[in-house]
Amino acid sequence: MSIEAPAANPSYTIRPATFADADALVRHRLGMFTDMGVPFDAAALAPAFRAWLAETMPAGVYRAWLVDSASGDIAAGAGITVVPWPPGPHYAGRRLAFVYNVYTEAAHRRRGLARRLMDAIHAWCRANGVTSMALNASRDGMPLYRSMGYVESARPMMFLPLGR
Repeated sequence: MSIEAPAANPSYTIRPATFADADALVRHRLGMFTDMGVPFDAAALAPAFRAWLAETMPAGVYRAWLVDSASGDIAAGAGITVVPWPPGPHYAGRRLAFVYNVYTEAAHRRRGLARRLMDAIHAWCRANGVTSMALNASRDGMPLYRSMGYVESARPMMFLPLGR
């Protein structure tokens, strides 16, 4: 099922991604970290993410959407993982959608594609009973997410890498 872009951007179409789109999904993930200035080992991350996609996409754990340009190029993409999440003080739902890999190719930026992707993700979540969203915003992405109603948490997420 494709979601047509509005009249202002008739040359773009949003569609669900499949594992056949793995090259673009991997490119976007690496591009996202590069643009954010996060150091990483691309030679290790690319195959690890591709293997993760091979497991999570067919199972429906990871869902992604891509924006195709009129010329057939993949212009942008974004994805979610829906996870069981216990009800809490500000959320009575049972599942949370965590958004990540929001990325627009440089040649297609500043055309509202990330907003359109987020709108598509929000629509899918509403239609599927997911009533809460979370994400880690890049500095560049913060204005978009704030304009959509996302608020920064008073309790930042923390990570602990447990080596092998």
